[in-house]
Amino acid sequence: MFQKVHLKLTLLCAGITIFILLVMSCGWLYVSEKSLRDNSFISFQNDMNTLISNLEQQTVISGEWLKNMEDNGKYLIWILDNGVPFLHNRQNQSPQSLYESAWASCESKLSAIRGAASSSTVHTELPFRFEETGTDYYACGAVLSRGQGELQTLILAPLAPLESQIERQRLLFFSLDLAGAAALLLFSWFFTRRLLLPLEESQRQQARFVASASHELRTPLSVMLSCISASRKGEPEERLHFLEAAEAEGKRMSRLVEDMLLLSKADAQSWSIRPEPAEADTLLLDTYEAFLPLARERGVQLSIELPEASIPPCSCDQERIRQVLAILLDNALCYTSPGGRVCLGLSFEQNSFSFSVADNGPGIPAEEKKLIFERFYRSDPSRSDREHFGLGLCIASEIIKAHRGRLTVSDTPGGGSTFTVQLP
Repeated sequence: MFQKVHLKLTLLCAGITIFILLVMSCGWLYVSEKSLRDNSFISFQNDMNTLISNLEQQTVISGEWLKNMEDNGKYLIWILDNGVPFLHNRQNQSPQSLYESAWASCESKLSAIRGAASSSTVHTELPFRFEETGTDYYACGAVLSRGQGELQTLILAPLAPLESQIERQRLLFFSLDLAGAAALLLFSWFFTRRLLLPLEESQRQQARFVASASHELRTPLSVMLSCISASRKGEPEERLHFLEAAEAEGKRMSRLVEDMLLLSKADAQSWSIRPEPAEADTLLLDTYEAFLPLARERGVQLSIELPEASIPPCSCDQERIRQVLAILLDNALCYTSPGGRVCLGLSFEQNSFSFSVADNGPGIPAEEKKLIFERFYRSDPSRSDREHFGLGLCIASEIIKAHRGRLTVSDTPGGGSTFTVQLP
């Protein structure tokens, strides 16, 4: 499923960015080409002003001078002296129809200019396309008065160099767009992959959660069904035993469901935390006194260490913090062997409260320290412990996160584990 989503997101992300890139490139290419054509035409007009001015100053127009003016094929010059073609015209390899067609295009504009101008020399410049070959030119038509006659001049500038420059520019833009599209596609692939990683991990955690919850619920349900079935077939004196076993499993399942509901509220961020000023040492003492009988029953020495100096009230939800301390202390007593020690501690440093629960039990391997806060995680793969589901530390961690605090685990000097709760 995620592979298809990954591909679709990649194509969507890359498609949008590539489309924007193409639109911007086309806009920039249009502006650049327009600027090239405008500048080229302005340059042609300036050259024509200079060339026509030089032509006016020439008393004798020689073929050599015209060749120099043509600038090695940059321009094509066609001149009529009172309607008679210059000898130079015959040396041009371009077809006669090219000049006749171009002159016809210029002649109408020249007639309009001559009617309005008082100067003896008039000229006009315009873009021209020779339809027979589809070739583009800039054309300049000029009429110069010389004595009793007039000199009709047509100058053509082939646009092949300009078109070649534009083609190279288009090819460059296309290459850059192609490279940009490839880079955007590659970036989108890795970006969307990183974007989906948390979702994939969340789905895996959800799948593990459902599998673990199903496993934990299946056992008490099986026991309850077996007890009910056995109570129907058993002797009257045995029924009470079977019903008590079913009731114990029902309570165990009820506790599991309550823990799962707590975690679902944490996931939905609907966990209500009601902070109020509380005496941190009183919270720890209440927990100590509540678990002291259980510690004696299990043969574990339970002690408490409180700061000698007075400390300010701690702003927290007292019931939730009691729940956290109860989870940590219950785990410590469960995993500490008879004759072992469990110590509760409290300190206040740098405006931060630190509650600690330290034991000298078997400890937690380094590779499991991050895993113990996951849901349904147990270091015992066989899940032989019937008192714990692997949700306690996860619930404690969520409660502390809701208080904007931290829950960490470290090794106790000499062996064992120390859980530390830090509250701001």
